[in-house]
Amino acid sequence: MDKPIENYWKLRLEDLKKSLEENNFEVFLVNNSSEAKAIVQKEILPKTGAKSVSWGGSLTFTDTGLYDDIKNNQDLEVLDVYDKNLSDEEKNKLRRKALLVDLFITGTNAVTETGSLVNLDMYGNRVSAISFGPKYVVILLGRNKIVPDLEEAMFRIKNYAAPVNTMRLDKKTPCARTSCCEDCKSPDRICNTWTITEKSFPKGRIKIVLINEDLGF
Repeated sequence: MDKPIENYWKLRLEDLKKSLEENNFEVFLVNNSSEAKAIVQKEILPKTGAKSVSWGGSLTFTDTGLYDDIKNNQDLEVLDVYDKNLSDEEKNKLRRKALLVDLFITGTNAVTETGSLVNLDMYGNRVSAISFGPKYVVILLGRNKIVPDLEEAMFRIKNYAAPVNTMRLDKKTPCARTSCCEDCKSPDRICNTWTITEKSFPKGRIKIVLINEDLGF
């Protein structure tokens, strides 16, 4: 067989797309981050009619280039919780306001093969928005986030995604030193609130851009 790795991911992602759609998510399957950006800008944004946009922490979001494009979109009210000029108090005010935007964009820590999203948050703004508040949610999802089941999702998050993120953010947590979860009580702990999103309600509220690349943590 020619290109067995490409064929492997094609089959794997098509199966996941079917599982997600059975769980009432609207799914867009794309080949790379450039296509992901185009889908959001040219199809999802116009289709939702969104006038206000915000986001939760997601390297996949920034890696696609969507952050830079959307924050400079003069036709949108943009609540930029990434703005480094804001104080922590100002950022938290924006995080609360962001729960009522038309469109919220973020990533996910893991997705099971049966089509459930699994996330673990520090502040809780990202998982709150996924669950309820914004009219629509866009999840940008790289293929590296796929796991067999809930147990593997939690293991991946606690022992890979969380430690790497603490290192990226220069948090003073045990996992930043050891690379694995120590179930710490550190003031810098980023693992505070779990959510498992088994289905989108209403149907199609959560739109998933499934990307055939390894993106984010």
